[in-house]
Amino acid sequence: MNSFELNKILGAVLATCLILLALSIGAGALFAPEKPAKPGYAIAVKESGAGGKPAAAEPEKPIAVLLASASAEKGQAVAKQCAACHTFEKGGPNRVGPNLWNIVGDERGKDRGGFNFSAAMKAKGGEWSYEELNKFLQNPRGYIPGTAMTFAGLSRDSQRADVIAYLRTLSDSPKPLPTAADAGAAKPAEGAKPAEAPKK
Repeated sequence: MNSFELNKILGAVLATCLILLALSIGAGALFAPEKPAKPGYAIAVKESGAGGKPAAAEPEKPIAVLLASASAEKGQAVAKQCAACHTFEKGGPNRVGPNLWNIVGDERGKDRGGFNFSAAMKAKGGEWSYEELNKFLQNPRGYIPGTAMTFAGLSRDSQRADVIAYLRTLSDSPKPLPTAADAGAAKPAEGAKPAEAPKK
């Protein structure tokens, strides 16, 4: 190999390096990241109410009120995320969780086709009323500590009501819906005085 060919090869390598350097500088100029005026990260915080006090949380609506406008069709769509662990059809098999046919009004922790409930679920006892289902679906592990259910819960009350409305349809004779009057009778308004006996 003579010196002329060696110079051509070295020239090509040098030219390639210069082109790559120019492209790198050009790309850095075109796509330079915007530097923030103040270093750090913006953290979203809850808005404060008047006077710098934290804004009050929205009061929870009674399940009777929520069920009045609930949609079983929407609830069926939301319940699809539960299908990995539960079945919904009559006589359906148990999976990681029990079959949910006729769950509304059923005894909690009771034998459902041989499903082995956690000790926490059995100890809780009672029945799956609309109110109980609402509390459990909001935060299963918070409401029944030690439950084997790993689902995080449904934070939106309208979604919970839709799912409960759907679960109600999974029965040959669905339980009657609670009325708003029932909710009012069960939970008196804050600050309300107890009714006095009529004077004779």
